[in-house]
Order: sequence, then structure tokens, then C-alpha cells
Amino acid sequence: MTSHPSDTASDPAIAIDFNRARFTLSAPDIRKCPPETGAEVAFAGRSNAGKSSAINALTNNTKLARTSKTPGRTQLLNFFALSDTQRLVDLPGYGYAKVPLAMKRRWEQDLSEYLQQRKCLRGLVLVMDIRRPLQAFDTTMINWAVAGEMPVHILLTKADKLKRGPAANTLQAVRRHLQEARVDDLVSVQTFSALKKTGIDTLKQTLTNWLRHDLEK
Repeated sequence: MTSHPSDTASDPAIAIDFNRARFTLSAPDIRKCPPETGAEVAFAGRSNAGKSSAINALTNNTKLARTSKTPGRTQLLNFFALSDTQRLVDLPGYGYAKVPLAMKRRWEQDLSEYLQQRKCLRGLVLVMDIRRPLQAFDTTMINWAVAGEMPVHILLTKADKLKRGPAANTLQAVRRHLQEARVDDLVSVQTFSALKKTGIDTLKQTLTNWLRHDLEK
């Protein structure tokens, strides 16, 4: 796998309408998640990295995922149905500084358990602020996913905060890091701006490739 997941055109016969996304339930841990049927893609990222905004831009619904300036507000696994068999999952934000250490550790354990044990999970979208990519826990998330041979797609959000040159340089730097770490066969990366609506088509293509896999069997 290369770092350019959108090269292959999708089959319109099995295209996914992300605008149909609707909230279904919130779960405190993997034991309260929906049944292991169909396929789902999870979104994870540090608090305030723009995860909820990315989901809202993807689904063209500004009210779907909750956004907040308060770190750690998303403390549950939130499920959004795209169809009877396809889901998006908004995972708890990590890196929050204003919550108790015991709560941080519990959330980290829940994230690890979900990534390693959820059999219908087809891929992980890892959201990072383009101005602060590859923080310590971002790397931990990548390691968890790669250990389970799960594909990861890094979304470098808030690309509108940088000029085109610096944004392109950061993208190349992250790609180089993935190559040097020898995980670029499983981990891809793109720039994204929910504000400017840039990068949405590339993200949709990546998710479609993951979620339609079962339909092609």
C-alpha cells in the first residue's frame, strides 16, 4: 500500500453516501458496542485536533459529531450508521490535560482494547493537527493498529492554518517518517481542512475502499 489511497476510482454501483450518516448509539467500552456485523471505520485523535469537525465535513452535517473547545468532552465511543452494514465510529479524544490521570489510563485501555479486539473494524483514521503531527500518543495509536495489521489513514487537519509550502513540507516529512519506520505499507497520509472543505474526496475514497471490501467478496 502506498501513501496515495485515492488512486483507484470507486465503483459507483457500491458508492457510499456519507451524507446519510446518522447517530445510533454511544458506548462506554467495547462490551457495549453494537454487534460485530458489517464493517466500521474509526476516527481517533488528540483532543482539539479537529476530529469531530472532520467527521462533520465528511458527512456534510455540522451537527453530527459534537465539537467543543473543552478537551476530553468526547468520552464515549459514538457510532454513526451509513447503511445497515456500514458505520463510522468517533473514538474518545486523547491527550487531554484537564482530566484525572486514572481516567486517562482507562480511556487509553479502552482504545487499545477496541483497536485490537473489534473484528468488524476495517481501518483507523488518525486525526492530527498539521502544526503538531506525530505526537507521542499518535505514535502509540499507530503501533497498536500496525500490530494488528490494520490500515491507518492519517488526516493532517487544519491545513488552512499553514501556507501551501509549509503544509506540503509537513506532508512530505510525515511520509518520510512512515517510510523510515517501515509502516508505509499500512499507513497512508493526506492533508485536510474542514473549514476550506479540502481533502474530503480523498478521505471518502479511502473510507469507501475499506468499507466496501466485504461487499466485493
